[in-house]
Amino acid sequence: MEQLLLPNSANSTPLTTLGFLERAAAAYTDCPSLVYNNTTYTWSETHRRCLQVASSLSSVGIQRGHVVSVVAPNVPSMYELQFGVPMSGAILNNINTRLDAHTLSVLLQHSESKLVFVDHLHSYLLLEALSLFPRNTKRPHLVLIDDDAAASSTTTTSPTVTVDFIDTYEGFVEEGDPKYKWVQPRSEWDPMVLNYTSGTTSSPKGVVHSHRGIFILTANALIDWAVPKLPVYLWTLPMFHANGWGYTWGMAAVGATNICLRRFDASTISDLIQKHNVTHMCGAPVVLNMISNSPDFEPLKTPVQILTAGAPPPAPVLSRTESMGFVVSHGYGLTETAGLVVSCAWKPEWDKLPLEERARLKARQGVKTVGLAEVDVVNPETGESVKRDGVSLGEVVLRGGCVTVGYFKDKEATRRCISDNGWFYTGDIGVMHADGYVEIKDRSKDVIISGGENICSAEVESVLYSITAVNEAAVVARPDMFWGEIPCAFVSLKRDLELTEKPTEKEIIEYCRARLPRYMVPRKVVFSEELPKTSTGKIQKYLLREFAKSVS
Repeated sequence: MEQLLLPNSANSTPLTTLGFLERAAAAYTDCPSLVYNNTTYTWSETHRRCLQVASSLSSVGIQRGHVVSVVAPNVPSMYELQFGVPMSGAILNNINTRLDAHTLSVLLQHSESKLVFVDHLHSYLLLEALSLFPRNTKRPHLVLIDDDAAASSTTTTSPTVTVDFIDTYEGFVEEGDPKYKWVQPRSEWDPMVLNYTSGTTSSPKGVVHSHRGIFILTANALIDWAVPKLPVYLWTLPMFHANGWGYTWGMAAVGATNICLRRFDASTISDLIQKHNVTHMCGAPVVLNMISNSPDFEPLKTPVQILTAGAPPPAPVLSRTESMGFVVSHGYGLTETAGLVVSCAWKPEWDKLPLEERARLKARQGVKTVGLAEVDVVNPETGESVKRDGVSLGEVVLRGGCVTVGYFKDKEATRRCISDNGWFYTGDIGVMHADGYVEIKDRSKDVIISGGENICSAEVESVLYSITAVNEAAVVARPDMFWGEIPCAFVSLKRDLELTEKPTEKEIIEYCRARLPRYMVPRKVVFSEELPKTSTGKIQKYLLREFAKSVS
């Protein structure tokens, strides 16, 4: 009997999401897969094109384990490369299009990228990045992603570096073999993607995920959000953000129509929702804030499911977004988990609560998803679980199959985050509520300690966001000789306000004083046209902390 229970060649095929595309071509053959302006592909066409890209990569010398990078917005080629690159056996490295040339150069050198697919509107930036390579350092080959639908751009080389584009993306497609036998992983633990963290205060870290981890994350993402067959998915979340939280592969599994767009604003999102009858979309809280603050956004004719994550969304923003007809789901994850692994699983009885209370509950990160083994909030000193009282602060820790296998070429960083007791330490500070729901309060470095009291900046920011005139808000620590630290608020106001509608510093402080304990009230409010952000849209609090030191 024991021999019958052992693994065998029939049941030990490595888990990989790449097979989702083969299935989509068979099950959803002539259904639309990708829509971009006036271009539409079917799932059979997308399958063929991805095989051709993989074939061409192999023909130019890309081998199993090589890193292939992509610098592109949410256009069809970007989607196809999520399959085409790993189908060649290579490791896929999506790079944020908002990075500067120096950071881009650092990432390409660190990853040892062999080839880069670059969108033509970002080609000059890439060439500048390559010019920063040390002399005699081997540079990657380049393939140009052209786009007739976008404004033309000159792709001349930098005067300090000579680089030849070995082909165009469409050339890669045309020259590849549509019957190419794609390279399956030898083991499901083989690396599949390399994603870099945003690196707001230090050098970005290269997060490696295996085929197994990506498979678990993707299946988990579809189940938790209850994505049905044949949805219409609008790509408002950049695919370079953790491969679109796994939905690049997930949408193939359910035969979705992927609506691609190069850039977007509230008006564009509104138009595309109406035109294509969009059912699902994702975005960071900044996207929700943009939509809910837009006077031009058309009322939704039918509800649209929108999944948000990336930072604790202020309850007022959630409330405004839902009042427009969106059904907001909220989750939590990191680059190190490849997508969302904690979600605010909604309970039917909460539907009866007032809107403000529903928004407060939905702002919590929630419980583990089905693909995660465990989530807890622990004392980082002792490793003991904190009390389930919604007040006691600790560090959020995770364990499960979609946690990263480690940081590329950085054993020390891997050791610091993955403990001997089997937890991944996230660096996020949170509480555990009595019902088992986790709520993120801050990054560990963002907690303000004033007179021995811990102040969660996100809690103060949520109050600031409830002020009608406020567009964005951030609260940081400001040194104080008596209290040690005191909260200092930075806010940007909505641009279309009349002079009489703009609140004063005193009015904002009084507003907070009526809604917060006195020690949490900002002592100073600084107005700014726009708050500084990272390349992934997160507010750069470390810059604000430095500025707060000089504020009188």
